[in-house]
Amino acid sequence: MTEPTVGSLRVQGATLHYEVRGHGPLLILIPGGTGGAASFDGIADDLAVEYTVASYDPRGMSGSTLDDSEAEQHVAEHADDAFRVLEMLSPGRPARVFGASSGGIAALHLLATYPERVERLVAHEPPVVETLPDAAEHRALIARVQATFHAQGLMPAMALFAAGLAQDGETTEPKADIELPPQAAARAERTIANLPYFVGRIVPSFMSYAPDLHRLETLSDRLVLAGGQDSRGELPYRAAESLAERLGTELHDFPGGHVGLTTHPAEFGELLRKTLSPST
Repeated sequence: MTEPTVGSLRVQGATLHYEVRGHGPLLILIPGGTGGAASFDGIADDLAVEYTVASYDPRGMSGSTLDDSEAEQHVAEHADDAFRVLEMLSPGRPARVFGASSGGIAALHLLATYPERVERLVAHEPPVVETLPDAAEHRALIARVQATFHAQGLMPAMALFAAGLAQDGETTEPKADIELPPQAAARAERTIANLPYFVGRIVPSFMSYAPDLHRLETLSDRLVLAGGQDSRGELPYRAAESLAERLGTELHDFPGGHVGLTTHPAEFGELLRKTLSPST
């Protein structure tokens, strides 16, 4: 793995840790869940052959610190962080963007707010549950997760959250045939520390976000929505599928499930590279 150039960027209310690899047109990678820049280690080097690849830890996670550790989190603020990284590395010029899960939600807001700066966006399973016909049920789920987190702690809340994300009637136990690559397994321990922040402040804010459908529809020619081949029927896939239907666009299948970029990095990275191409 190529060692990236690392740095820090002051933004409103936080200091972001970022990593840059390669040369060429700028590609911003926005992680989701409890991941940071390291969640792209499996694909960043290959993408850096063609792009200047920039990834970062979202504010409040891993190496990106908050000025106020108790500050509420907002999608617009996280999207502005992505814009600040973009502006630092490619001032005044458009870039390609990939966002995973909650990072995909930040990326959607980035596109809606700064469309002239996003040449092409691939959003993988952004859990925009407000687009679903049963959105009220998922609002109730998020409220139960928060109540459980504050009353019983992290693990019971995570169990409830995982059950809510899974397909109806399916077990939430990990699939036995999925084995993380050694690099990803080593990373997993580092992400555990981000879980309380993720459950307590990212989940309620991001999963209550309602995208501007009219705005995104006018920008759909530069937006690619993606879902995991192995996560059909799960809540993030259903949300991405619903958004694609509302915008009148196709949902593109990517290898693996919700965390396919971690479990299937080579295949995922290659398809992402092709999808980011304007000719695709």
